[in-house]
Amino acid sequence: MNPAELLILAVGLSMDAFAIAMCKGLSVEKLERKHLILAGLWFGGAQALMPLLGFFLGTSFRETVESVDHWIAFTLLVLIGINMIRESRETVERLNASFASKAMLPLAVASSIDALAVGVGLSFLEVDIVAAVILIGVTTFIMSAAGVKIGNRFGARYKSKAELAGGAILIIMGTAILIEHLGII
Repeated sequence: MNPAELLILAVGLSMDAFAIAMCKGLSVEKLERKHLILAGLWFGGAQALMPLLGFFLGTSFRETVESVDHWIAFTLLVLIGINMIRESRETVERLNASFASKAMLPLAVASSIDALAVGVGLSFLEVDIVAAVILIGVTTFIMSAAGVKIGNRFGARYKSKAELAGGAILIIMGTAILIEHLGII
């Protein structure tokens, strides 16, 4: 996976966190810099940790499924993408305005479950997992901080568009991986 594909993947993965961060921003009456940083740390940290865990989980059974690894990566990314597109059609719910651990941990974990599955998929590809994890974490940090700011300023208007775009990106990435491994391109 080349750096451009990895960046596209990182942006796609960060869209769930971006959408949730927008809702958090919507719930905050007086936005402070610490809200942006906390959202970035929680979501970026979870999005970095989950693919790493998935990568190590995937490498433990890679030899068993190496002949179908491209199908696994394709299936996981497409299913995650479809789920994100489905979620983009749901109504926006107002979140608790708290940025405390009790409020943020469940949101960070919930938004990064798809990154765990992506990490499993990455274990079947030639990927520098350290670089991937750093890029995914930093991208999600930036997108989450921006999401809080945008949500506070513009409301929930862009949440569904962000999830829709993220889902489409993941489906495209999965399809590209499959096409590349089948030798079509």
